[in-house]
Amino acid sequence: MTDALHELLREPRIWRATSAPVTTAATATGFAELDARLPGGGWPQAALTEVIHAQQGIGELQLLMPALARLSRASRWIALIAPPHIPYAPALAACGIDLSRILLVRPQRHVDTLWAVEQALRAGTCAAVICWPGQADASALRRLQLAAETGDCAGFLLRSETDAAQPSPATLRVRLRRDTEGVSQLDLIKCRGNVGPQSLQLKLDTPRVQALPVSWPPHGGRGRERMAETAPARPAIVRPLYPKPRSEQARVPQLQLPLDGERQLDRMH
Repeated sequence: MTDALHELLREPRIWRATSAPVTTAATATGFAELDARLPGGGWPQAALTEVIHAQQGIGELQLLMPALARLSRASRWIALIAPPHIPYAPALAACGIDLSRILLVRPQRHVDTLWAVEQALRAGTCAAVICWPGQADASALRRLQLAAETGDCAGFLLRSETDAAQPSPATLRVRLRRDTEGVSQLDLIKCRGNVGPQSLQLKLDTPRVQALPVSWPPHGGRGRERMAETAPARPAIVRPLYPKPRSEQARVPQLQLPLDGERQLDRMH
């Protein structure tokens, strides 16, 4: 039994609290004060990150936008899975997101949401996967963490405050709060390779990247066909996230992203 334990502890993917900080690949967050606190200097790649927030629209997407802008300029996809509102493409483009690399996945059932997230993380064709998973137990989260490692993909789960007490295998867990004066506070709940919780203030409204030009159709007119080739086989609605004609915008409510507090949520009702 002792030999088996020693053999297990030699596994390089096992990290112990007494060990030195783990050096991992990372993508800069766009916030120097946050990069300085994170091992690797940014959001961990090939790992799962949980962004916990008390309510929607307090800057949870603004927190991720600079990194997503960088990742969208690579040759892989950025997948948005089960967002609670319809993303507003012009706002994403203004944040520097290359819309031709975005996939919007809207599963019809909760079980399909977790399945789609796992497949997207594992496929190796996505640079980042952002999901609003709702309820997810420890077993499901472990599968997602392993899938992110397998696919070398940065996975971001946007979860509610009620999920903060739930144990999670995610490499990084942060909690985003906003005080009565509108100041954003970020708490590092769990950070592999870092000792103890930390908190810092961030100015999420400060532009971090330059907007990219939006082209239509992308890739020589084959954008829709190429996206269809990556669609999962199980029931899900997959569509490219492009600005729609005005006639279509009038039919479907649009929510501008990044969210700006409850004022944007009220516009949906």
